[in-house]
Amino acid sequence: MSLDPAQPAVTMPDAPPTDPLDERRLRIEREFTAREARALAMGGAKKLATRNANGVLDARARLDRLFDPGTYIESGLFSTSAHPGDRDKSPCDGKIAGFGRIAGRMTAAVSNDFTVMGASSGATNGRKIAHMKRVATERGMPLVFLGESSGARMPDHMGSRGMGALLGNDGLQYRRMREVPWASATLGLSYGSATWYAVLSDFNVMRKGAVLAVSSALLASLAIREDVDPQALGGWELHAEITGFADLVVDTDEEAIEAIKRFLSYLPSHHNEEPPVAPVPAGSGARMRDILRLLPLSRTQVYDVRKVVRAIVDEDSYFELKARFGKGVTTGLARLDGRTVGIAANNPLYKGAAMDTDACEKLTSLLVLCDSFNIPVVMLVDTPGFVIGTEAEKRRAPGRIMNHMNALSLVTMPKLSVILRKSYGQAYLNMGGGRNSDEVAAWPTAEVSFMDPAFAVRIVHGLAPDDPGFEDAVEAMNRDSEPWDMASIYAAQAVIRPEDTRDYLIRMLDVHRLRTSHGVGQHLMRAWPTSF
Repeated sequence: MSLDPAQPAVTMPDAPPTDPLDERRLRIEREFTAREARALAMGGAKKLATRNANGVLDARARLDRLFDPGTYIESGLFSTSAHPGDRDKSPCDGKIAGFGRIAGRMTAAVSNDFTVMGASSGATNGRKIAHMKRVATERGMPLVFLGESSGARMPDHMGSRGMGALLGNDGLQYRRMREVPWASATLGLSYGSATWYAVLSDFNVMRKGAVLAVSSALLASLAIREDVDPQALGGWELHAEITGFADLVVDTDEEAIEAIKRFLSYLPSHHNEEPPVAPVPAGSGARMRDILRLLPLSRTQVYDVRKVVRAIVDEDSYFELKARFGKGVTTGLARLDGRTVGIAANNPLYKGAAMDTDACEKLTSLLVLCDSFNIPVVMLVDTPGFVIGTEAEKRRAPGRIMNHMNALSLVTMPKLSVILRKSYGQAYLNMGGGRNSDEVAAWPTAEVSFMDPAFAVRIVHGLAPDDPGFEDAVEAMNRDSEPWDMASIYAAQAVIRPEDTRDYLIRMLDVHRLRTSHGVGQHLMRAWPTSF
């Protein structure tokens, strides 16, 4: 206030009253921001920096790469361990979950955060996984697991109380009915639940250096009282070549996530719709004119059938599964005229395409996937039959052959079989011969019989290769094995020129579309085990 009477008096306004609502908002914002920051910090800057220096993505970076930008919404951001003493050191309880879009389609995901308590399994994150599975199933969206975990959290699970509280409370925890596709990536040390969900998934990609096993190498060493190498216990070579649990092997996290996105692009969001249709790339079918060049002139010479597959399907669309496992066959997903198909092809490059128990398991796995998600099956046949002998019997060959045969008979999606060269014995049926396909076609180069003509001559005529008349008898057997006789009794519905194969398959797939059920099959194998 001025004391000069010549100057007008100045009055200071009273401070505006504080709005209680503003104060409340500020208080809420401060608390929310602080809690959000703790959750997003994961295991702390030091642990995250170490992963980054090693070229390994953290759990949130993996989700950022998985989902379309700006589409992710988290479920359980403020969750922590149910154990009071661990709440301040367990942001998101070590498993980050949420929903987002992949190529525009809504998808659910769980990304294990190894920087928080080794992404170990606890009560809270168990509820998260159960919620994501339930929502994905009921709302018809794929589910992705980005796996890396130290297994069950100790000491939470120890003792009868721990076991009773944490294990067995969800009787459907490990049930797969294939209502929606599951895809998994094994991206580090993966034990316990990270392993369970990987082998329960329809597709599992494994990064080199990761480990997939029931329990850690340390625990295994203690159990068997000898040192156990983690890679020998559950490394990528074991699962790509011996167990078949790795459908694909990659070098980096980024490649693994891209593989999941590509795999899902061939599948529907749920089992009651058809797979999406993609544009047909330029150049598709351009190699068909010369496809016969891929088949050697000699019937005993090997070749890589994957070159034949890639010539037939849409350009760059063949996505091979389990490439290092059961290599006598190649299996995968591809597109014909933009539509998804499953490919099962004998590969003479390995074992002359004789099928062993691994090949049978690999083929069965593809059939289960295709029938569960409304994908027609195309079989390209060139096999001398099954691997036989003492070792094959020890590996339960009869059971694996019949599992494969049973699966083929349960497929309710269209099945097309094209015999390129050899089709002998029981393998003729297992690769779609007779009424085990909706259509059987053959190239003029096909040979169909109960066994290789050279073997048949020795058994039927008792002639050895050096005996007079052996070559004439083999030639006669070969003539009887040509596809024309089979076509004459309608055991093959068509004999086609090799260069017409792509067009034939596209047109026959259109003939056999499931129009009355809008492309949806009966899913008779929806409960078939993913690992058997």
